[in-house]
Amino acid sequence: MSDGTEALTPPAPAADGAEQRDTDYLKRRALRRGSAGWLLLTGLGVAYVVSGDFSGWNIGLSEGGFGGLAIAMVLMGVMYACLVFSLAELSAILPTAGGGYGFARRALGTWGGFLTGTAILIEYILAPAAISIFIGEYVESLHLFGLTAGWPVYLACFVIFIGIHLWGVGEALRFSLVVTAVAVAALLIFAVGAFTEFDASGLNDIPADPNAFGSNSWLPFGLLGIWAAFPFGMWFFLGVEGVPLAAEEAKDPVRSMPKALSISMAVLVLLALITFFAATGARGSAAVQEAGNPLVVALQGDGGPTPLSRFVNYAGLAGLVASFFSLIYAGSRQLFALSRAGYLPRFLSLTSSRKAPYLGLLIPGAIGFALAAATGDGGRMLNVAVFGATISYSLMALSHLVLRRREPDLPRPYRTPGGQLTSGVALVLALSALVATFLVDKEAAFIALGVYAVALAYFTFYSRHRLVAAAPEEEFAALAAAEAELERDR
Repeated sequence: MSDGTEALTPPAPAADGAEQRDTDYLKRRALRRGSAGWLLLTGLGVAYVVSGDFSGWNIGLSEGGFGGLAIAMVLMGVMYACLVFSLAELSAILPTAGGGYGFARRALGTWGGFLTGTAILIEYILAPAAISIFIGEYVESLHLFGLTAGWPVYLACFVIFIGIHLWGVGEALRFSLVVTAVAVAALLIFAVGAFTEFDASGLNDIPADPNAFGSNSWLPFGLLGIWAAFPFGMWFFLGVEGVPLAAEEAKDPVRSMPKALSISMAVLVLLALITFFAATGARGSAAVQEAGNPLVVALQGDGGPTPLSRFVNYAGLAGLVASFFSLIYAGSRQLFALSRAGYLPRFLSLTSSRKAPYLGLLIPGAIGFALAAATGDGGRMLNVAVFGATISYSLMALSHLVLRRREPDLPRPYRTPGGQLTSGVALVLALSALVATFLVDKEAAFIALGVYAVALAYFTFYSRHRLVAAAPEEEFAALAAAEAELERDR
């Protein structure tokens, strides 16, 4: 390999024997192809994100005020739009379960692939653990079945929803689409109710900090508040980049993946705008800035629960379930791809008779449950997930730039509008968001770096010498290296 690493399957006595061994290896690690069309993929993209509309984003008001969070939301929306268009091109070039790891592997070598895949795993293992805690809090607040937030609820979440994933990918994505549709409908109904009480004077009712540079009624925490609000502006879009992880199970992924990514992003932008303005305008920014359920607070105010606020409260639980369910899917597919290629222990990529990566579902689920039960700190885990996400965004945007420059003639069934300018904007904003995570939660950032250090040690001293050349992402990269070598020899 051009980067000096060994990407070899176990030695075989003859070429045909090696080919048979590769075939058997991949046959035990096969996903169910053709299970998802563009509609299910679009539902998956929205499902990843929809819980962020119900809560979490509002904490950004405490960091930047209405104006600061509004600017942060717009900038992060631009980042995600640019990233999604870049990923649409990359996923049409390489439609495999590796997603971001596969793209970075081709563009940045084995180190870049591993760094990207690990960052994605941090996001998709930590986020479901955090959301299971939020589900527990919702169940307790709604007095469902007399349950309280705690490990039995977290365990039930992982057992039930991982069980549906083990049943089959088609069934899982259809379930996700239905729950997501309920959550989206609830957001639209919420907006109709909230806009009837809209009062623009409440948007900037957070007192300005006189010591903050550039502070005013719209930017109460000054210009730095805009930057500090970046991670919360991300909550309206966090996770949509996971759609390419379903490429191997998609129908006609070359066409359906770009379509699903584009439509998902358009839906999420619409939901972000109406949720943000409706919630802050109905009750004021100060009232919702620290609420665990800001949409409910926006609707009921001082008068207590209303039929509409109760409905939105239950729908918030549906949104959490949709995101929890879909993030489990994304994490399992990234783990599957990394282990199939040998970056992680290979047994993690084994699939069941229903073509589900059962260990890729069960082991991250066990880790997520253990973290939720041991800490109960959903906010901290989400901050760790955001840190991992921003690293992966930076590397995926860089991968698009590198491939455009190094391989301009690579067949591209879909081309990113704006080309390198688009992915360049995504890279700059992703790096800005990465630095902003240190402004919000330094401990979370250092926890993520610690996990990264352990993973890198494993890769450096063990797995990078035992990669599987027959894995689709590795074959794709090897083909590029061979073509480059032929060009040099001419």
